[in-house]
Amino acid sequence: MEASKIYTEKLFQFVQDHLDEDPAQLLLKHHQIQDLDIKEAVQQISARKKAQHKLPSWVANLHVIFPASISLEQCSSEQTANFKARLVKGQSLVDLTGGFGVDTYFLGQQFEKVVYLERQEKLAEIAALNFSRLSDRPEKFQVLSKDSIEFLSNTDRFFDWIYVDPARRGDHNQKLYKLADCEPDIVSNWAMMIEKADNIMVKASPMLDIKEALKELLAVQVVHVIAVKNEVKEILLIWRKELKDDEPLIKAWNLSDSEESAFEFTYAEEEQVPVFFSPVEKYLIMPSAAILKAGGFKSFAHQYELKKLHPNTHLYTADQLPENIQGRAFEVLEEIKLGKKKIKQLFPSGKVNVLSRNHPLKAEAIKRKFKLKDGGQEFLLACTTSDGQPKAFSCRRVV
Repeated sequence: MEASKIYTEKLFQFVQDHLDEDPAQLLLKHHQIQDLDIKEAVQQISARKKAQHKLPSWVANLHVIFPASISLEQCSSEQTANFKARLVKGQSLVDLTGGFGVDTYFLGQQFEKVVYLERQEKLAEIAALNFSRLSDRPEKFQVLSKDSIEFLSNTDRFFDWIYVDPARRGDHNQKLYKLADCEPDIVSNWAMMIEKADNIMVKASPMLDIKEALKELLAVQVVHVIAVKNEVKEILLIWRKELKDDEPLIKAWNLSDSEESAFEFTYAEEEQVPVFFSPVEKYLIMPSAAILKAGGFKSFAHQYELKKLHPNTHLYTADQLPENIQGRAFEVLEEIKLGKKKIKQLFPSGKVNVLSRNHPLKAEAIKRKFKLKDGGQEFLLACTTSDGQPKAFSCRRVV
């Protein structure tokens, strides 16, 4: 049945009337209603609940249709989609992996013509309906249910930007991380893609081996590692015809609701910059998740003039705290021995935020051993220090 015949005003009204109710109970209570697909209505209610923080403006539109949970889970958030939209601009964009259409829509605000490609017909139909309801210029979105590589190979059109977010699930639903294993295989088709556009943006898994990917896609000049509230969400690989094929620039971003910070380096710089080691001083500093994922370990120390605790401990120390640092900073209150008596004395409630870096005991093991739970304002940091010894510190977070 056509999507427009399923997603009727009656269905949308039912969804709005029952948004605050339990979906499972709704199925039992309203198992059959004339001219209404109750299962689809309940699915829309469930999806809207899941998407209210991820896609607030889409949830606010009463006529946006949400797909099955897997497509909703894999799509970009509104925040990261808007971030990507700032990196692109031009007359024409083709999205080779349209999916739910979130990235297509937000990136599409920067273009006059947009081609959306998706092999699943139902997803393509839902995307077309959503574009018509969300955009003030829906005619600029051309929605095609086709194989993207076949389309790109056969078209005589040339695009300002190609965007691709290869599917990272295998035939048995296993997670895939290498670009050549994903669908479509952009590694095998990279040369053809470069012939069809002036710019290419690849969205990859947060688990991607960045250095390996740069070997596979030799022409990539910029890598963006995007974290939201210190959790890495996406890695973007960008090729631009106008840029020289120099050493790729790595940019680690940490986004929050109110601000963002960027940290830049290259892997050539990372290899060359000196790093100094030191015992623990007044502050312990932990780089953001984005910097750690990007691999800017020595660059972080060099740019912020910090000393490292140990070659394999990605914790840093200083007597003075740098401004606008991308990471978390802790004031060291005292070095402690990991023993039951001392732990009980310092944290009588059993609540303390436990962090472990290059220590024989992981954070969960420490919590189990001393019956601790994360919480409160105090921190317990366990790590290996410059003398090669595992130690622990009672700390207070300051940044």
